[in-house]
Amino acid sequence: MNWLGAVPAWCWWLIALVLVAGGQQCRVVVAQGEASTARGDLADYRVQVAERDRRAAAQSRTEEQRRQALADEEGESARKKLELARGRAAAAESAAGGLRGEIERLRNGRAATCGAIASQQRQAGTSAVVVLGGLLEESDRMAGSCAAALERSRIAGLACEAVVERMKGP
Repeated sequence: MNWLGAVPAWCWWLIALVLVAGGQQCRVVVAQGEASTARGDLADYRVQVAERDRRAAAQSRTEEQRRQALADEEGESARKKLELARGRAAAAESAAGGLRGEIERLRNGRAATCGAIASQQRQAGTSAVVVLGGLLEESDRMAGSCAAALERSRIAGLACEAVVERMKGP
């Protein structure tokens, strides 16, 4: 133990300090290595997340484009059906115009043939034909406009249903 006493106390403190500092230095080096590994893992994770986000955005755009294409296709189909319905309505209106002309011709003929009958009977007969003819014309006009509106509604509803069903599909 003599040799321990020969070493001054400050040397022991210096040795203890060097040992503690060396231990701390080892801990710092290990922590730096772990931090470097963590930074690398974080960078890899960020790349993975960015790639996943890019794929999700591309898939979302593709799905949006598919749905838009379906909606455009159904819209075009509905427009064609509406044009066809408008053409049919115009043909029906033309036929109705012919019927109205025939009713007018019958009214005028009725008025001409009733000249031989007594004036009271002629007025009653003429007014009945005029009233019935007017009612027939008005009901024909209303039926035509209702039919056209219903056809437009039906086509629009069917187009909406088709878009929804096709979007649910694949």
